[in-house]
Amino acid sequence: MAKTKELSKDVRDKIVDLHKAGMGYKTIAKQLVAMESAIQTVVGVYLKSAKGKGSLGEKDFQGLVKNQLGNIMTGTESSSAVKEMRQGLDENDDGKVSFKEYMTLIGYLANTLSEQRTAANTTPAS
Repeated sequence: MAKTKELSKDVRDKIVDLHKAGMGYKTIAKQLVAMESAIQTVVGVYLKSAKGKGSLGEKDFQGLVKNQLGNIMTGTESSSAVKEMRQGLDENDDGKVSFKEYMTLIGYLANTLSEQRTAANTTPAS
C-alpha cells in the first residue's frame, strides 16, 4: 500500500479553523510537525524498549517506565509498584505489555497532564 501525504478531512478543517482564527500557516505547520514528532517518539520509545520482540516483558517495561516516564510518574523507583502497573495494563494476562496496552498508559498520562494544566490555568487567584 502506498503511503499518502494527503491530510484527513478533520486535519484540513482544523487548519482552516486555525487560519480563520488568525493563526498563520507557518505556525500551524510547526504545530503539526511537533505533534507528528511526539507520536513518532511515543512509538519509537516503545519499539526500542521492546527490542524487536513486539511486546514489553517485565524488565523491558520496568526500564521504560523508570527511564522514560520517571519525571511525570510517582513510584517508578519501586519495582513492586511498576509490576502492579504492568499487571493492571496487561488486558490479556500474557505477562507482557502490548503496544495497545502501552498506549492505555500513555493516554492516561496525557489525560492526567491535561487535567493538571487545565486546573492550574483555571485556579482563581487568592
